[in-house]
Amino acid sequence: MKGFFLNDSSRVFTGANPFEVSDFVNRHVGSHQLRMSRSHDSSASLQHRKVGALDLCRLSYGTQARIISEGLPDIYHVQFILRGHCRYELSRDSLSLPAGHVLVINPDDPIDLTYSEDCEKFIVKIPTGMLNEACEEHRWFKPNERIKFNQVPYQFTELDSLIQLLAIVCQEAESGLATPQMLQHYNRVVTGKLMMMLKHNVCLDNPAGHSVCFDRLAQYIDDHIKDNLTAESLAAYAKMSLRSLYLLFEKNARTTPKNYIRQKKLERVYSTLMDPVQNIQNITAIALDYGFTHLGRFSEIYKATYGMLPSESLRKRQSRSE
Repeated sequence: MKGFFLNDSSRVFTGANPFEVSDFVNRHVGSHQLRMSRSHDSSASLQHRKVGALDLCRLSYGTQARIISEGLPDIYHVQFILRGHCRYELSRDSLSLPAGHVLVINPDDPIDLTYSEDCEKFIVKIPTGMLNEACEEHRWFKPNERIKFNQVPYQFTELDSLIQLLAIVCQEAESGLATPQMLQHYNRVVTGKLMMMLKHNVCLDNPAGHSVCFDRLAQYIDDHIKDNLTAESLAAYAKMSLRSLYLLFEKNARTTPKNYIRQKKLERVYSTLMDPVQNIQNITAIALDYGFTHLGRFSEIYKATYGMLPSESLRKRQSRSE
């Protein structure tokens, strides 16, 4: 399996000083500090390939090494342990990752990694923007906060199709025959595959699941129909981005959140005006009660919706009750 990822045509260092490799990684893969428990020799190696917006890197320091970083702003690392083992120190725990395991490091997660002397890794560096674009392309419901992958290790056998895909990407990039457009296409496929196979805080529900989410929002709107509801307040309640909210309403109501809220308020005003039980003293007071502050515009929308003015609705109700 380890032979799948980058061949000698991508080699940058072999038999090198570990700090030379570290400097290259700092420039191209992610900022960090390299610490070693004993004097080093020239046994580090590195292969690197830029593939569209992705960076692919295969490296070994050739000695026990500790990597420390305050975090990787705006990038994700998907790390595949090819040989040896790696220990990842978390705030309250420690993960031991032997060969054949995969872990995702999120942006801004503090990094404290210790590599065994024979440890070799394959790292995929992914800019945050690519995962955001994947969510938009697939209409997945991204939370307001940053996309965050669960810090749980996976075995290679669990991610076989992802590994096969990355092997193809490596081969295509090293062939020299792939066009920039092809590489961009591979970028989208890789990020989409990651989102589908790994655990994170993005909702990938099927349409039925989306409908459940919409039904919950529709109920919230009904329960707070007299409040000053906005798209922003609905997004905050549902803990989703504005774009995801608009996609949800487009999919389930074929309209925008603003128009949906306005329509529901109009329906409530209409039912109030037509309800003989209601003791109505003033149409203006009812309109204001439901948030229609521009009364002339309110009358226009009401007539366009129901074919009559609010006052005509009231007279129609009164004539029925006589």
